[in-house]
Amino acid sequence: MKALQYRTIGAPPEVVTVPDPEPGPGQVLLEVTAAGVCHSDIAVMGWPAEGFPYELPLTLGHEGVGTVAALGAGVTGVREGDAVAVYGPWGCGTCAKCAEGKESYCLRAEALGIHPPGLGRPGSMAEYLLVDDPRHLVPLDGLDPVAAVPLTDAGLTPYHAIKRALPALVPGSTAVVIGAGGLGHVAIQLLRALSPARVVALDVSEDKLRLAREVGAHDTVLSDASAAGAVRELTGGLGAQAVFDFVGAEPTVRTAGAVAAVEGEVAIVGIGGGALPVGFGHLPFEVSVHAPYWGSRGELIEVLALARAGAVSVHTETFSLDDAPLAYERLHAGAVNGRAVILPNG
Repeated sequence: MKALQYRTIGAPPEVVTVPDPEPGPGQVLLEVTAAGVCHSDIAVMGWPAEGFPYELPLTLGHEGVGTVAALGAGVTGVREGDAVAVYGPWGCGTCAKCAEGKESYCLRAEALGIHPPGLGRPGSMAEYLLVDDPRHLVPLDGLDPVAAVPLTDAGLTPYHAIKRALPALVPGSTAVVIGAGGLGHVAIQLLRALSPARVVALDVSEDKLRLAREVGAHDTVLSDASAAGAVRELTGGLGAQAVFDFVGAEPTVRTAGAVAAVEGEVAIVGIGGGALPVGFGHLPFEVSVHAPYWGSRGELIEVLALARAGAVSVHTETFSLDDAPLAYERLHAGAVNGRAVILPNG
């Protein structure tokens, strides 16, 4: 089968031919219908050789949907031909966090060498994907694969962050979204669907600010040195009750802290390497800062339900598997408005 692999440190990914996988006991083989392109992959390919955590070559893709092609011995709960989404953050399945469906926070994954597809084990940017356990599959129930695949991360991750902040997003409150790209433009829709908050979007790109307005942002602000002051002015000097930074770089986390209101919530979701100091005098009183990661299986089910109800949709641009390296080039250049999706068998 064809697969997109990261093969050499510092080199671009390549489309190669690898053996077709076969499901062992308890495993499920999917024919991949769509795979999402994410900035996390670019971050992985930017890590230096020293301390690189994964074995190469690595088939990329941690967002995946597909059709069940074959079942390993003992598999129940799914059938050949089922259209499913893949819950990506795999865990041990038995620890306290996994028992809650929070496999993204599995307490034993590192010790057991368990990795998500595309982030340590073969991912979805291939004609076939081997899934370790049917519990990691969620029925699409009529959702289009291209529309659904970004929801497994670009939908699930902001949903998890926003769900925690909902008690603070009462009528009259403000939520700030920093970065209106793949995750951010979904976050805006989720905030509009789930809360009465005023939504303010920040980005460095006028195209992405235009997209933010199209999907429901009440206000948009250019993300520059004056952004914090602009948000403070919009909120009458009070700041935002919830701030979601989908960039996570040093300048954006500083902005996130500067626009947070007293007792506000700041979620640093992006992996841009920034850090926000916490302590008396650094932030307004009782501001909570956290760094969420992905979400639970139950939350993925909820996100897909929101999509079926028409409450959230992802702007997508599709590419063939042969053109997948181009998709990463465009993403790295900031030229993808929304989410790039690879069609391995399209």
